[in-house]
Amino acid sequence: MLKALIFDFDGLILDTETPEVLVWQSIYREHGFDLPVDEWEKTIGGYGISNFDAAEHLSLLSQGRLDSASMRIRYRRESDLLIHASDIMPGVLNLIEQAREQGIQVAIGSSSPHSWVDAHAKRLGIFHYFKRIICQDDVPPGRTKPNPDIYLKALAMLKVQNTEAVVFEDSLNGVEAARRANIFVVAVPNPLTAKMGVTGDLTVSSLADLSLQTLQKLRSPSAC
Repeated sequence: MLKALIFDFDGLILDTETPEVLVWQSIYREHGFDLPVDEWEKTIGGYGISNFDAAEHLSLLSQGRLDSASMRIRYRRESDLLIHASDIMPGVLNLIEQAREQGIQVAIGSSSPHSWVDAHAKRLGIFHYFKRIICQDDVPPGRTKPNPDIYLKALAMLKVQNTEAVVFEDSLNGVEAARRANIFVVAVPNPLTAKMGVTGDLTVSSLADLSLQTLQKLRSPSAC
């Protein structure tokens, strides 16, 4: 029986990833370099696949002429402007409302800090929908995705079994975290992560294409 939906945040509820890569590409081009997008993409959702640091890499390419700290501040300022103008991703709110109507708990499991996730959830007017919000602050250092800790903690806080939950993810790191926690994962790759071959137990192009009824059928005892 389905008792909980656990959503990733960045790239799943809010498209933070496209603005971020666009800003880095712009900064790199301004200084005559190309952002190695294939490496940057591996950091999406966590740092298990790659420890690539765009600011440090740019500083190395410029032989120290560009200060990584200054580049990081500029990137954060410019990407935040784009992100704050973004709205909730298609299908997310409808799925949340369907779940709440049927008494199914809704949570967020994110590798980002509470200061980031909570602030944007409040800006989007959806903070109150979530029974629990589990972020990087809630697990030991170095134990964000692709480690399962965030999702295992979500299960414990929601008081549900892994077979009673569904996770929604857009990245390789996130899907791997859900799989390590043995939770059914719906992959919703965005234009960036789709190129990385992100797939889940179920893969959809948008949550607008998915209904709660479909999930309940997939997670019914006869289907498991």
